[in-house]
Amino acid sequence: MHRRTPWLHRIAAVMAKAAKTLFFCSSCGFESVRWRGRCPGCEGWNTFAEAPAPAPARRTARLAQAPALVPLREVEAGAEDRISTGLREFDNVLGGGVVPGSVILIGGEPGVGKSTLLLDVLARLAQRAGPVVYLSGEESAAQTKLRAERLGTAGDVLLLAAANLEPALEEIERAGARVLVVDSIQTVYLETCESGIGSVAQVRECAQALQRFAKRTECATFVVGHVTKDGAIAGPRLLEHLVDTVLYFEGDGGAGLRVLRSYKNRFGSVDEVCVFAMGPQGLREIAEPSKRFLEGRAARASGSCVVPAVVGSRPILLEVQALLAGAAYGTPRRLASSLDANRLAIVLAVLEKRAGLLVGGQDVYASVAGGLRVGEPAADVALALAVASAHRNAALPHDLVAFGELGLSGEIRGVAQSERRLAEAARLGFRLAVVPAVVSAAAAPKGMRVIPVDEIGAAVNAALDL
Repeated sequence: MHRRTPWLHRIAAVMAKAAKTLFFCSSCGFESVRWRGRCPGCEGWNTFAEAPAPAPARRTARLAQAPALVPLREVEAGAEDRISTGLREFDNVLGGGVVPGSVILIGGEPGVGKSTLLLDVLARLAQRAGPVVYLSGEESAAQTKLRAERLGTAGDVLLLAAANLEPALEEIERAGARVLVVDSIQTVYLETCESGIGSVAQVRECAQALQRFAKRTECATFVVGHVTKDGAIAGPRLLEHLVDTVLYFEGDGGAGLRVLRSYKNRFGSVDEVCVFAMGPQGLREIAEPSKRFLEGRAARASGSCVVPAVVGSRPILLEVQALLAGAAYGTPRRLASSLDANRLAIVLAVLEKRAGLLVGGQDVYASVAGGLRVGEPAADVALALAVASAHRNAALPHDLVAFGELGLSGEIRGVAQSERRLAEAARLGFRLAVVPAVVSAAAAPKGMRVIPVDEIGAAVNAALDL
């Protein structure tokens, strides 16, 4: 039989003792598995005393109160009573409106308009939902009022300028708030958490407290999150897992456009977008984003092609631009804006190998006008045609659209929702379309000519010969 050494006996004794004892604060009853010099609850010094752990009978009693298992087919699914904000595009991003008790995280660069948007949304919801509260942990009450007056959204919004989250939530619950905005999660704190404001532990604890509050009170909660220099929301990744919806502000700030995109939504589809224009009176919703993104498009300019891209659940027409120039240095440059740089490199390689366009020794610049990022492969053909147009310095027809996925052997593959793409293009006055060969001519709307192609060489020749 193996005999334990003395030091193993001591370790076993300490572990056994730790399993049978706890430490309690004599002032507030705060429970801890280890002794503390200062109580996190009442902040008293030397108030912890050792006491036996709860007996197994108490643990058994707690288990007896556990909820019973229920078959999924017998669960009653309640109806989702969504609250409309009055902003049709914003409601569309949320999946049809604000769901009571949901937690929505909004991130974006500093100054992009997160607080401006939420103040406008709160003012609208105050007329539809009831009491709404704006909890500001960054700005004073006077600063928030100045912004609201400039935007004309002061209205019936209740304001609470505080950073201590626990008493703030108690006051908000007493007010019976239906909608809450927390600006921002990195500036509020819980006294029970010993970490500093904005730390990973503090953000995690505050997010969990807000989630419990929202589910218990059915108060829809918007949470503003700071972002890092890489564009990701600062704090633990758990923050995005806890919330129901994650929204990001993006777009070209110089053009005055803001794009609100949904990256996670438990109550609707993801990748939905809402386009705003920033003006002196704040953000203004754009109901026809395709028209806005095509504004200022030159009539007979080479290196331009329009693609009907599907963003979220709807098609939006975007202009893909390309510019070729002689390489100033030994290695040609490949720069992509609002496009995948790796996808651009693949399209250029396929054009040179399969279509005979010698672009390997030139600098290539490609972008999407307006700043909306396009990541779907359906834009491959439009990008290839824009590059071919710039290479030959020949403009494509102004009423031409193109879409399709480009394979490495030069074939053009079909993409989803071809009929909806063509319908949106026809609605805005486009009459020609270069499409994959698998798209039936019967799918073309009345008045539109469809040019089916099966490989990139045929697509380039057909588009430039029109």
